[in-house]
Amino acid sequence: MTTTQRPRVPIKPGYFTIPDDPQQPPKLLGTKCNDFSEHYFPRRAICARPECLSENTADVELGPRGTLYSYTFVHLPLFGSSNMEHAEGYGVGQVDLPEGPRVQLPLAGKQGEFKIGQTLEAELNTLREDGASDIVIVRFRPLEG
Repeated sequence: MTTTQRPRVPIKPGYFTIPDDPQQPPKLLGTKCNDFSEHYFPRRAICARPECLSENTADVELGPRGTLYSYTFVHLPLFGSSNMEHAEGYGVGQVDLPEGPRVQLPLAGKQGEFKIGQTLEAELNTLREDGASDIVIVRFRPLEG
């Protein structure tokens, strides 16, 4: 039996990739300052370092893995979600990416599954359906092992 996957659409274009292979993790879309080698998420038109402010930047893909710096759990449903998994609340983590930026994104899993310093990987998660498409967000889940 063949299962056809519904098209996945980002909740907001320009923040992350949607791989053709659903088994592959998404990557965040950021910027690199070519003068200071500084990376940013989300994308920026200029380097944010006050001593630089260069427009010599390039779009880059970041992640998909990072290290959990801090986290909390919100005990309310995820706003805008029709996914029952989000009904009892969700985690939000600050994740340090190897390229340098610290990002804040939702977490996949229960509160007891997370600990500071562990490695996480990005994944796409359906927030809601919109006609024939799934509206997706990026969240980070613990890597097993």
